[in-house]
Amino acid sequence: MSTRRDFLRRSALVMAAVPMINNEMIASFRPSKKTGLALYTVRDAMGNNPAATLATAAETGYNWIEAADHQDGKFYGMKPKDFGRLAKKNGLVPLSSHSGLRPENYERMIDDAAEAGMMYIMLPMLPGDWYGTIDGFQRAADFFNKAGERSKKAGIKFGFHNHQIEFAEINGRVPFDVLLEQTDPRLVTFELDLAWITAAGKDPVAYFKKYPGRFEVWHLKDLTPEKHDATLGEGIIDFKPIFAAADTAGMKYWFLEQDNCRTHTPFESIKISRDYYLTKLAK
Repeated sequence: MSTRRDFLRRSALVMAAVPMINNEMIASFRPSKKTGLALYTVRDAMGNNPAATLATAAETGYNWIEAADHQDGKFYGMKPKDFGRLAKKNGLVPLSSHSGLRPENYERMIDDAAEAGMMYIMLPMLPGDWYGTIDGFQRAADFFNKAGERSKKAGIKFGFHNHQIEFAEINGRVPFDVLLEQTDPRLVTFELDLAWITAAGKDPVAYFKKYPGRFEVWHLKDLTPEKHDATLGEGIIDFKPIFAAADTAGMKYWFLEQDNCRTHTPFESIKISRDYYLTKLAK
């Protein structure tokens, strides 16, 4: 069994092998051979030992990460700059965060993400009372534009991550389309979860063509016939035509994310998924 000392030793080796990464280097990254990890996939490990978990993610070959624990001005209990430094010490770019932005806290959360050195801040779900009506989604779009403007001032970009529910029609309208059509493309991007849009019965490529350039970030997970998330390559999604349309989508980065690892441990799953991407999907 690996000890904390083993993890720290491996972390030191990663630090020696990987140069320090700054924002100028982020801009030069291409999505073809680089890989990103949504830390929600390894959330239990991050809760127990963030340093060791980030070291393992780096050893597995991931290049950038997306945080999933942003509370009370901290990421995983660390001040923003400390979290950013820890990621970079392991050769990882802290590229994005899933953060619970609300009208009463969004300015502080945006500043936290900027202080950590991130490029994006993503809202993973709307407040509960914004769902269910078109008026609620219009209210969300207004908030997105406001958060996008504030994010721009902080030097980062605001985005929204979908689930299935945003594709369920309300009075003949698709709420996700409302969000896309009533937000400013200069201020708001979308982090398209390829599994959940597929589970909702929608075609990602059709959305890329209808709303070109709006999907700068993707979440990659596969999907079982029963619509459960799965490790890449072990489900039913044909990713090749989706990646072929990446330029139309405007995709710049993606993160492997798995909500529930049913057939492997989380660390096994992130390795299998990354290997599948590199051998089957990377250009």
